[in-house]
Amino acid sequence: MDMSESYDDLADQYHLIFENWELSVERQAAVLSSILDRNCGLATTARILDCACGIGTQALGLARLGFQVTGCDLSPRAVERARLEASQRKLNIQFSVANMLDLKFLGDSHFDAVICIDNALPHLESAEQLLQAVEQMRSKLRPGGYLLASIRDYDQLIEQRPVVEGPSFYVDQGRRRIVFQIWEWVDSRRYIFHLYITRQLETQWKTFHATGLYHAVRRNELEAILSRTGFKTPRWLAPSESGFYQPIIVAESG
Repeated sequence: MDMSESYDDLADQYHLIFENWELSVERQAAVLSSILDRNCGLATTARILDCACGIGTQALGLARLGFQVTGCDLSPRAVERARLEASQRKLNIQFSVANMLDLKFLGDSHFDAVICIDNALPHLESAEQLLQAVEQMRSKLRPGGYLLASIRDYDQLIEQRPVVEGPSFYVDQGRRRIVFQIWEWVDSRRYIFHLYITRQLETQWKTFHATGLYHAVRRNELEAILSRTGFKTPRWLAPSESGFYQPIIVAESG
């Protein structure tokens, strides 16, 4: 399944997943900034690489707080939209089209932190690809830099094998919007997600559908890969501790 094509299709609709995307941009930046401060000792002038930036949900808010942000994503249309969103907000963010499996185009970047947020890592097809991606992220960090990544809580989800997430019901200027996902489990560790966004228009309802493949990654598996690639003392922050909606792992490069 070509995830670049899936996120190209989703780029114009992605903000509709959230009840209020602008507010989510602000809230996520506040949470991530707090983690970068408390857990990494990084001020809001730090250099950040968002290697799965999408339409800019994390990058825009962090840049607005003062971070020096660079973003990349495998979806050309998502990057195009991220550039537009940054321009409209007069934010200086360099966005590029790139797969996290190959970040060589960034050169000797020496970022203070690399972030990979919102369950992007489980899109990778194998443990080998996950290892390759983490190696690429580490290569972009200065010595003592940090990686922050969030994934779903797959330790529980693998056991539960849920088939639906949502629905969520929102209202936009008096018109209703329904967002939900169907999870089609291919085997014990892989599932196809079907995202549906149904909107009430003037005279009809219209539904948008996108699909993608996820590989469920256990927390200890990701910890082991981080250790193999030279990261020190990976630490998990639960949502109750961080205020973020997914577990976040924080690790320092050796």
